Amino acid sequence: METIASIPLIILLVAVVSVPSGYFLCYFVTARRRRNQEKEAKRFLEEATQKAKRLEKEADLAIKDEVFKRKEALEKEIQEARVELKQTERKLDKREDNLERKLEIVTKKERYIEGLQAQLQARQKEVEEKDAQLRKALEEETKTLLKVAGYSREEAERQLMARLEKELEGECAKKIADALKKAKETAQEEVAVIVANTIQRCVADHTAENVVSTVELPNEEMKGRIIGREGRNIRAFEKATGIDVIVDDTPGVIVLSGFDSVRREVARLTMEKLIVDGRIHPARIEEIAQKTQKEMEEHLRETGKQVCYDMGFHDMPPELIEVLGRLKYRTSYGQNQLQHSIEVAKLCGLMAGELRLDVKLAKRCGLLHDIGKALDSDVEGNHAAIGADIARKHGERPEVTNAIASHHEDVPVESPYGALTSAADTISAGRPGARRESLEKYIKRLEKLEGIATGFPGVRVAYAIQAGREIRVIVDPERVDDTTAQKMCYDIARGIEGELEFPGEVVVTVIRETRAVEHAR
Repeated sequence: METIASIPLIILLVAVVSVPSGYFLCYFVTARRRRNQEKEAKRFLEEATQKAKRLEKEADLAIKDEVFKRKEALEKEIQEARVELKQTERKLDKREDNLERKLEIVTKKERYIEGLQAQLQARQKEVEEKDAQLRKALEEETKTLLKVAGYSREEAERQLMARLEKELEGECAKKIADALKKAKETAQEEVAVIVANTIQRCVADHTAENVVSTVELPNEEMKGRIIGREGRNIRAFEKATGIDVIVDDTPGVIVLSGFDSVRREVARLTMEKLIVDGRIHPARIEEIAQKTQKEMEEHLRETGKQVCYDMGFHDMPPELIEVLGRLKYRTSYGQNQLQHSIEVAKLCGLMAGELRLDVKLAKRCGLLHDIGKALDSDVEGNHAAIGADIARKHGERPEVTNAIASHHEDVPVESPYGALTSAADTISAGRPGARRESLEKYIKRLEKLEGIATGFPGVRVAYAIQAGREIRVIVDPERVDDTTAQKMCYDIARGIEGELEFPGEVVVTVIRETRAVEHAR
């Protein structure tokens, strides 16, 4: 019990002792922490001060460095400006010297001109005096002549004018004859220049295939499906398209043959659609053929419209537009007729421009000149007459219809546009590569052409160039003189005309050349 009673006393004693000691302990710890914080703050302050001083020094150095660089750049600019200024001063001094020299020259010229003016005035005064004397002498002489002849002035003038008129009539006739002769001499040369310039400015394609079309097959089984049971599919196809189908041993290909290129193209498109569709029987063949025919008619109209648009014709009748489109699938000796018509139109326009004629009218004549070929298989007559009738029926101008009818000289030419169309048609059809010719026949023609030239005595060698449209003959200058060379050229041309068949014309050029060669050692 005594022990239990003494516990609160002990607790109180401990509390009395521990409270002051805890206070002093807290004070001591707090004071020590404050001293440490003061030391740390002082250290941070010293470091910040040092860092600020260091940054200040670095900033001063950077500023001084920047000032130094700018000073150097400024001094450099000032130095360059001084050099440029000195150069400008030298140029100005040089120009000033030149101006002084020119001023001195101008001053001398002015003095010289003033002297010439003085001389001219003196001469003019002398001429005026002499002119007055001459007029006075002429008047006196005229009076004397009139008195001696017994004519009045009016009668003398009438007789003089009558005599002058007679003399001038003969002179005028002579001048007219000379002008006509010169025109005839230069006309051929002018025509050649115009045609040459026109050909050089026109670009055209070469020939293309035109009789058969080929269709590729995905496999050999497709041939049997195209033929059908007992050939019913192929007969239905030929009946619907009007084109022969050739199925042979050639792997993966069938051939469509026919002279009507539009029908052949319709047949080709129909066959390709049938192959893609896979349903090949007579009813389907007829259906697709009719559909393709309508698509082809629309395609022909669009082709004709595009050609007219490209050529600048916005008033072409729809019927003629469709006929023009048909020419895309018409060929003549391998030459595509639509391309040929476009080429002829361009040539007509270029030549009309050279001759200062109506370019648009000339191009229209050239574009429509062969429209009869699109219908010549359906209408009796030659294509020129058929084309002229079609153009006349649809209201084309007389110049156009005459150009179409006369471009093969079937009817007389009535305007310059007919002559231009005929010439352009000849150029387009006769240029090298325009129409197909077998290689064997072509080589034989060139060999014979060269053989005719080399058959003359004195000829060293002959070369056929420009696809046989020109032959150049090189002769021995010791055996052939200039006069003989001219005669040889004429004889070779006549020999070619008599022994060789050729399109257009062949230009014969005889070259006689003398060379002097020496070696310097």
